[in-house]
Parts: sequence; structure tokens; C-alpha cells
Amino acid sequence: MPETTKPLRILHAVRAPVGGIFRHIIDVANGQADRGHEVGILADSLTGGERAEAALKAIAPRMKLGTYRLPIHREPHPGDALIARKFLGLARQLKLDVLHGHGAKAGVFVRLKGKSKKIIRVYTPHGGSLHYPPDTLKGAVYSRMERALMNRTDLFLFESAFARDTYQRVIGKPTGPVHCVFNGVTAAEFDPVIPADDATDLVYVGEFRRIKGADLLIEAVARLRADGNPVTLTLAGDGEETAALKAQVQQLKLGDAVRFIGHVKPRYGFSKGRLLIVPSRGDSMPYVVIEAAAAGVPMLAARIGGIPEIFGPHEDALFAGNSIGAMADAIEAALADLETARARAKDLRERIFVHFSQKAMVDGVLAGYRDTLGTD
Repeated sequence: MPETTKPLRILHAVRAPVGGIFRHIIDVANGQADRGHEVGILADSLTGGERAEAALKAIAPRMKLGTYRLPIHREPHPGDALIARKFLGLARQLKLDVLHGHGAKAGVFVRLKGKSKKIIRVYTPHGGSLHYPPDTLKGAVYSRMERALMNRTDLFLFESAFARDTYQRVIGKPTGPVHCVFNGVTAAEFDPVIPADDATDLVYVGEFRRIKGADLLIEAVARLRADGNPVTLTLAGDGEETAALKAQVQQLKLGDAVRFIGHVKPRYGFSKGRLLIVPSRGDSMPYVVIEAAAAGVPMLAARIGGIPEIFGPHEDALFAGNSIGAMADAIEAALADLETARARAKDLRERIFVHFSQKAMVDGVLAGYRDTLGTD
């Protein structure tokens, strides 16, 4: 998208600088900087560890508005009021055009700012509070908070039609602009990934959080092996569920079948298995699926959230979410006919190239900003 007006001053805010949400921000911020905009990033200082520090250090020279860290807790916290004041003070100092909150907590801080003719408040939920069922206590509380903030939002940018539709069903229909812009990957990520010599039958790549469903995959492997199918699995990742997952492997006596290789770059992780499994309990538009599809990696995934939007006509690669039996059956069938899985991966790679590029993502985000600001 050619830029025909002055550069925008943009601050992206997020709580946890990890996972797909942070990767999304890095890619969007880089693309905006490439187009001459002045960009900054603010993230939580309590999570992310050395990887977040390294990522922010790498992008810092390109962020003309700077990179910042504040201690932002996931759940409501007594210190939130002080952090919100610091956050809004920074936003004033930077003389922004766009204040873009990613995820529920940053979205709250962004929309505490009063309405202004000079700055737009943008919100991308990335699942966030939408992952909590509205009939649970947390879900009810978060839904009420989202509803209270809905009309303090100048622009909603959803990364999937699923997230948009879920928001409108659970929270309500915003009165302001709503855009749907798919996550996207860079040109280099379309280089094929070849399985390593020590590749196991299956591989999982991602965070170890309950919502990501690695425990369901371990149960499916146990079921397959109990039925006489000696499948092997590599788990590439880390997170709050690491200890619980290792204990589960030991309890199910899968020590010889399942290995943990820690956090690795996605493409390296993909190479450690012949078939990638995405067993999520809930997801909006997971990057791991787009990255793997771009690299031509044979894959099975849960039919949940925005994942079907990525696969499009290739829905035969999807299994029922939250079902160990459905996952195990899909794995057994795919391993018995890997050639079909590889052919499907080749077709899916072409779909990703057309619909899920970084360029299209950045162009779509900027178009949303411009439409809301009323500029060309």
C-alpha cells in the first residue's frame, strides 16, 4: 500500500511478549517501519525472559518511538491502576496517532484513554478474554468488562472471522469500524522444511499451556500405543505446563516414546517430526499452523477457532476438538497414508501464499488505521 500522507506514530501494546501474539506484533511493527511509519512497542516485564529481551533488542533500532517494559499481570491486580497511569502517560508523551492494544489486558489499558480527535484506540483481542466461556465466573466478569469498553474502541482489528463472530455473539456488535485481517508470514517462511534424520512420527511445536492441548496429544499417543501402534512424539516448546506434561509422560510410561526438546525455532521444531499435530482446545488464528503450512509440513489440527479458515477446502486434515479419540483416529489414518498428507500440504502451501502473507497483513492493518483516521 503506497503511503500518500504523513507517517503515522504508532504504539503497539501487549501484556505477554511471547507466542504468536508477540510474533504478530513484531511482524506488523517491522512492516510499518518499512513503510516509513514511526513505531514503538510496550510489553510486560514479568514474562518472556531472555527470548523476549532478545527479540526487543533486535527490533529496537527500527522502533523510532522506542521499546518499553512495564510489570503487567495477566489477572486483575492491585497494581493495575498505577501501571495504567504510567501507560497513558507514555502515550501522551509520544504524541501518537495510533494506540494499538493486543490481547485483553493491553486492550483494557488502551481503552482507558479518553476519546480524542488526534489519536485512535485500536484493539485486537487475539482470543484473549474470548477464550473464557461466558457461563463461567471469569467468562462473565471478562465479558462485562469487554462490553463496558466496547464503545471506547475506535477500531476493532480481528485476525480471524471466528474471533470477530465470537466477539459479536458474546460481547455485542460494535458501533465503530470492524476489520478482519488475517495473520501472515514472510517470504522466507515458504522455503520447504525437510524432516531430520532423527524425526519422530509426530511433533508438537508451541507453548505448553492448557489451551494449546499438548496433554490431549500425549493421551492420544498413549491410546495409539496401547492399541499396538508404536508411534513416537517430539514436544518442542516450554511454558507453565512443562512440569505437568513431563509428569504425565512418566505416569503413562511413555518415556521411550516421547521426547522434550525445549523451546526451539518453529522451523527446526517442524523438522523433528514427520507429521505436525495441532491439538488446541481453543485458538483464533494460530501462527504455528500458518508457518507450518507455508513450509509445506504435513499436518493435522483440531477443528476449533479460526483454524478452519486457514485450511479452507482442506478440511480433511481437521479432527474434532477436545476429543482424544478423534485425534488418535486421525493420526492413525494419516500415518498409514503419509503420501496423501504430503500432497495436501503442497496444496495448502499455495493457499497460504495467496491469502496469508505478511505484506497483506500489514497493508490490511494500515488500511484499517487510515479508514478510522479519515486519511488516504
